Amino acid sequence: MAKKTPGLNTGSMADISFLLLTFFLLTSSINTDQGIQRRLPPPLQENQEVPKMNQRNVLRILVNMHDQLLVNGEVLSDVRQLKNITKDFIANPTEDPHRSEKQSKYIDDLGENAMVSKGVVSLQNDRSTSYAMYMAVQNQLTLAFSELRQEYSQQRFGKSYDKLTETQKKGIQKIYPISISEAEPSNYGGKK
Repeated sequence: MAKKTPGLNTGSMADISFLLLTFFLLTSSINTDQGIQRRLPPPLQENQEVPKMNQRNVLRILVNMHDQLLVNGEVLSDVRQLKNITKDFIANPTEDPHRSEKQSKYIDDLGENAMVSKGVVSLQNDRSTSYAMYMAVQNQLTLAFSELRQEYSQQRFGKSYDKLTETQKKGIQKIYPISISEAEPSNYGGKK
């Protein structure tokens, strides 16, 4: 007669595996990409016209299919120059008539009047622009607005923007809102 081999009861192993899987799913965090934070303008109503902008208040940035950067028609050799050009355009510290206008506006979160720029950065890319160049431009633009906020925070409150209260941060964001208008990509140079 054949010898009988003892069997293991594996029914409880499935239960334990399920409990371990559930535990790890509930306790682990899944990293998600945040993306580029931009607030889109509200959609136009049926009979509403597109508001006219003074051309002096628009900084035109174009990235072509060869990843060349043009700012107001002039070629930039280094994308890192874009940050300072954007800061100078938005802040316009010398009241240059070719840069953005500023208007006095009451900022309720700060309880005071402040000079707010009317400037808008208009960005347009070619469909063949590389992703690396697109992100480099976006990073420089975001860095320009971040530095403007940081400088205002240091000047007004004597501390870093990160150390301000939420109300103070909202006030500075109203003085330096991220005003970037991104046009739909087009084919400037044909196919790459």
